[in-house]
Amino acid sequence: MTLRGIRGATCLAANDAAEMREAVGELLHAVMDRNELTADDIVSIILTGTPDLTCAFPAAGARDFGLVDVPLLCAQEMNVDGALERVVRILVHADTDMPRAEIQHVYLRGAEVLRQDLVQ
Repeated sequence: MTLRGIRGATCLAANDAAEMREAVGELLHAVMDRNELTADDIVSIILTGTPDLTCAFPAAGARDFGLVDVPLLCAQEMNVDGALERVVRILVHADTDMPRAEIQHVYLRGAEVLRQDLVQ
């Protein structure tokens, strides 16, 4: 097993705690599914939110998803003029046998514009 970093992001339609929990759970599910991970494979996760997201901690969505014993850290994304609004980003640290070139980074709900190089 090798420690790999897996990126992802999702956009929220509104600054809403219920939507935050749903979107984070959806994103984590997609990352784990596409990269064939289990909760035991996840070492830790860093979650960030843009400054306009004040409704809840993104980590609450990860806990609701079931990652109750995974170390999580929330931070605020940089406030850059013209940046995409209402974005939650994640950096999952996971043990996997998957080669780096095969890792699937996941961008949902309009966040695909952040990584157009990954759009198929």
